Amino acid sequence: MKMKMKSVHRRQASALQAAAFKSSFSPASEQTGLVLPRFHLDLWLCFTIQNWFLDIGRLIVMLSLPADMWPLNQAGAPEFLHILYNMSSPLLLLQMLERSGRLLPRPAVHLSIIAVTMGTSFHLVADSVIQQLVLIGYQLHLSIRENPVMKKLEPPSLVDAFELLFYYEDTMGHVMWYAPLFLILFIFFSSCFKKHKEAMPLAAWGLLFPNIVYYWYLITEGQTFILFIFTFFTMTATVIHQRRRGLFPDCNGLFMLFSFSAALVLVAVWVACLWNDGVLRRKHPGLIYIPQPRAVYTLYLRQNYT
Repeated sequence: MKMKMKSVHRRQASALQAAAFKSSFSPASEQTGLVLPRFHLDLWLCFTIQNWFLDIGRLIVMLSLPADMWPLNQAGAPEFLHILYNMSSPLLLLQMLERSGRLLPRPAVHLSIIAVTMGTSFHLVADSVIQQLVLIGYQLHLSIRENPVMKKLEPPSLVDAFELLFYYEDTMGHVMWYAPLFLILFIFFSSCFKKHKEAMPLAAWGLLFPNIVYYWYLITEGQTFILFIFTFFTMTATVIHQRRRGLFPDCNGLFMLFSFSAALVLVAVWVACLWNDGVLRRKHPGLIYIPQPRAVYTLYLRQNYT
């Protein structure tokens, strides 16, 4: 009996020594019970690269390259960048849904990806034609019927066809493109809550400014203020609801909150600077007045077209 008791004590002592040895070499986060923030750097880095090089970069290439570099009846570099965006955007959104950890009905996922693909395709075709119109004298800061190019069309009923084209580009294409985008962003955000507070890592701070500028671009050039502000208010309401349950946004949630908040401030400054512009007011006569950067560029920075 005594021999059995001694063997049990020896086993307990060796187990304690092994635990002490392991704890001495384990990370500080494991010893203190803290969980290090898990920032999805690969996801947000791909998101930033795609948006800046394939979306904003497409607009920069469109406005900066010489007009006679490609024939008017052929696709150029902006169109090929748009095609690459159309291919990468659905894949990235699917990856974001997988990272969210929320199981959505399969038909809802399929419909969202189909809508994004169709919306970006509408935008690709219509925006390509509009760019060719710009090269022959179309002025983006004027409405369709006020443009001198459109006034010269014969028969005048052709203007209706171009209004349909702009409808596919500005209305239907943007809604089918951006509505699923903001929905998936919100679904991802709704899963970014923990029982403890987290701080954003250095990588998140490094990607914050490019993300802010891109959201400003979505609101202004894409005219998505209603979708954006609705998503932001829903995110804010989610934060209030989760805090009552003792949950806090993790580093990914903070990254999105800071990006949305700063983008709204940037839009407010943009609108304030152009508030008294009579020409742009005629282009955006509605209650929500947010001038498009491309219209500002063609109005003040690019006076002559070739």
